[in-house]
Amino acid sequence: MRRIAEIAGQELKWSQPSALRMEYELRARDELAAVLRFLSSFSSHATAESADGCWTFERVGFWRNKTVVRACGKQPALAVFKNSRWGSGGTLELLGGRRYPATTNFWHTDLEIRNEIGESLFQLWSGGVLRLSATTIVHPRAARLPEAPWLVLLGCYLLVMMKVDAAAAAV
Repeated sequence: MRRIAEIAGQELKWSQPSALRMEYELRARDELAAVLRFLSSFSSHATAESADGCWTFERVGFWRNKTVVRACGKQPALAVFKNSRWGSGGTLELLGGRRYPATTNFWHTDLEIRNEIGESLFQLWSGGVLRLSATTIVHPRAARLPEAPWLVLLGCYLLVMMKVDAAAAAV
């Protein structure tokens, strides 16, 4: 695996190798860059790994409208993503106080996270009916951030959770 900073600026692809497992791979061309694995199909707890490290993502709260980001095996949260009340993105609040707004399109198939001054850090465009796939662009300005590796992995996690929410709402 390569570090996220090394592949910034390239078009990256998230894919779900098997429709039967909630496991996703991030690839730069044919090279594996990261993996996102859910504990089970019925859990919001996921582990993300890249050459940069290991993190966990999990929805918490009564309405499960917050996602907590932690380094694997560590208790203090690195960040908390709070969904907006109206379901069109949210805000990522980092431990040090920085805030990154996230926006989605109407169909919740696209996600963009920007920095505090409105510059795009990365974007995801999803597709796939039975298996999730997404194209990701990590802008070079994001590669310089210490949180860039888990931020990119969190993006895929959020897209997966939006698909889960949409499927639940359709039932």
